[in-house]
Amino acid sequence: MSRPDAVIPTLPPLAGLCSFEEAGRSTLSVEDCVSWMKRHHYLLVRLHEIFTAKISAEPVFELKTAFSLHAYLCAEHASAFRRRVGELREPPLGLDVVPHDGLKLVCDEVLGSPSHTELVLGLYEVVIPALLQSLKDYRQTTNLLADAPSVRVTRFCQIELEEILAFGQRAVVALVNDASRSNLATWIALLKQALVSASGVSGRLTQSESSSPEMALAPHYSAVPFHYDPVPRRDSRFHDSFNGGVNPEAFLYDEQFHPRDKVLMMLYKRLREIDVPEMMASILQQTPGKPWKYYADMSRQLWDEARHSLLGEVGFVQLGLDWTKIPINFTWSLNLNTQLKPWERHAVLFFIEQGLMPRTGKRFEWEVAQNSGIPLAAVIQDFDWADEVLHAQIGREWYVKEFGDLTEAMKYGDSCWSQVMGHWRDYLDRGLTQHDNWWPEFYQSACSTMGVSPDPAALAFNTTYESTRADLKDISASA
Repeated sequence: MSRPDAVIPTLPPLAGLCSFEEAGRSTLSVEDCVSWMKRHHYLLVRLHEIFTAKISAEPVFELKTAFSLHAYLCAEHASAFRRRVGELREPPLGLDVVPHDGLKLVCDEVLGSPSHTELVLGLYEVVIPALLQSLKDYRQTTNLLADAPSVRVTRFCQIELEEILAFGQRAVVALVNDASRSNLATWIALLKQALVSASGVSGRLTQSESSSPEMALAPHYSAVPFHYDPVPRRDSRFHDSFNGGVNPEAFLYDEQFHPRDKVLMMLYKRLREIDVPEMMASILQQTPGKPWKYYADMSRQLWDEARHSLLGEVGFVQLGLDWTKIPINFTWSLNLNTQLKPWERHAVLFFIEQGLMPRTGKRFEWEVAQNSGIPLAAVIQDFDWADEVLHAQIGREWYVKEFGDLTEAMKYGDSCWSQVMGHWRDYLDRGLTQHDNWWPEFYQSACSTMGVSPDPAALAFNTTYESTRADLKDISASA
């Protein structure tokens, strides 16, 4: 027991969360907090929708991958707000209710953006700054002690939205010129006025606090319902995208080739994985009515696949190799998005992910990288392997449970993939590609850059996708 006359150390009060003044605020009730956080949740869900909807058809690689990340982060923070609202005496949660038509209009307009010029302006100069300001206002208004769990959720959301905005501001500088900004001034004013009509994101902004003049809130881009475009598009760095003249899996699993040379093919495979976000975005966009956790989990996997593609880019850059010299094929996402239903695409995705789990899958790729003498390759494949284990778990949660049996789920996935027409010969006949074997020239250049001698057997590699798909299963030459 302490003595009555013991000196009490001077420590921060209230667990260090805030001052007594901040803990004395009585501005917001639980009902007020819930109402405000529901608006944050609504915008995060709509931002997730917008980012996801634009991944496939967006040609610029840096935007395509950034949208993959931003969609995932918005899904994570939407999930956090859902949990917090559910803790505040709120069942039924009512999280699917539109808080205000003005918020809906601004999101519908940005979703309907016809190009990335309008999109980046709407996202990064209107919607996200407004949401960020509302998050800051919430923390400055609520009782920081009584509402500490909400403050924590809000603070973490603010941190990552600020990072999203930092990217977005640079994107605006790169993509929007003065003429475009001038031409879009009226539309930007419409977005801002829509927010004003909703009393801001918070619902607490008074008309006098806005500098925007009143204007009619007539829909512009959203006057026509948004139509999702599933056809993947690539920027000019991605050339000869129909080229199926090199089958990297056949090279990777051929025992005669050196691990160092196989790493070059694996980096190509990683970079090519941008087709997975392009395909997964179509599943998310065209699969309504699932529990929110489905969209959150699938968005995590989508971002992981985009990250793998970026790691492939990093691998080439570190080796001093120009990846733009390689035709990065996009026919996998193109054919799945245009030939299969969303559920069938999910079946193919799981079939491939589960097939990567045996020793001949991701573990094998990691072992190849370990033996290649290229340290970064081992790191890339180590994390790639870990991610794919998670993805297989996601597939078992949201795909296999519909069958109740892994064997049947795998059989269905294989049958769906077998339905996809590869059109290898058709692309050649239509003049879309010559299916050039790009490997020998690239390999010889890579060996020169790395200061090693080319392996004559590797230099002579010439296996295409004409009759064999990525899992090395034979397909008909007409497919």
